[in-house]
Amino acid sequence: MIRFVRRAEILPSPNIWYHPDAYELENHAQDVGGELWRTLRAEVDWAGKDVVDVGCGDGFHLPLFAETARSVVGVEPHPPLVRRARRRVNEITGVNVKQGAAQRLPLASASVDLVHARTAYFFGRGCEPGLNEADRVLRKGGALAIVDLDVRHQPYGDWMRADLPDYDPADVDRFFAEQGFRCLRVETIWRFENLAAAESALRIEFSPSVAERAIGEVVRRNGAGPARPLTVPVGYRVLVREKPSGLVRLTRPAHSAGPDSSISPRIP
Repeated sequence: MIRFVRRAEILPSPNIWYHPDAYELENHAQDVGGELWRTLRAEVDWAGKDVVDVGCGDGFHLPLFAETARSVVGVEPHPPLVRRARRRVNEITGVNVKQGAAQRLPLASASVDLVHARTAYFFGRGCEPGLNEADRVLRKGGALAIVDLDVRHQPYGDWMRADLPDYDPADVDRFFAEQGFRCLRVETIWRFENLAAAESALRIEFSPSVAERAIGEVVRRNGAGPARPLTVPVGYRVLVREKPSGLVRLTRPAHSAGPDSSISPRIP
């Protein structure tokens, strides 16, 4: 994941930048029931439209958008991941991968209908340059959709907060509400084929001590041997903001997919 800070710097992602193969296993394990994709389509259907995936990494999600979109562009700042993404989509018509940053998208103004960013804006305040750039490239009536892990959801959120003791989810919630986003909280299941796959993912996401804690909790939760599949419940926030068709942005109250949820944020 990439953290965009107040000076619009891009800091190396500790997971996919250095462990792309382990991150590939994690991508395959995530959201096995497709809840995130169903929520996204219900909110911002991209069929027949032009999509940009900001921070696309090695392009894992690009083929899924390409199934129905008119065109898909992946934007990624890290050259090795750009190359991997291009290899992934090399034979898919209408998909292009460009090197660039969220605060300086290599796209024309008013050229896309959907800007998608996944696990890229957890920290809220300080990411305004990326949000403003998304608005620049969006056509009127287009949408910015941010998909982030929900630090309030157990057990994954507990592990995240253990590594981020200064993270203030309430403040991040307020920030995105002030920015005019609505929030839907989505519960998903991650499914790993075996313990080794789960360990590889958790070790690139957390500090060593927190990773050990997470692995132990996953094993206890599943009661599984090393060769059996393991599942982990993981919560996400889907934040959506449309670009007004008129002259004034109307701030819509945030709502949630869950009965007890509030508004929501992002992490690196």
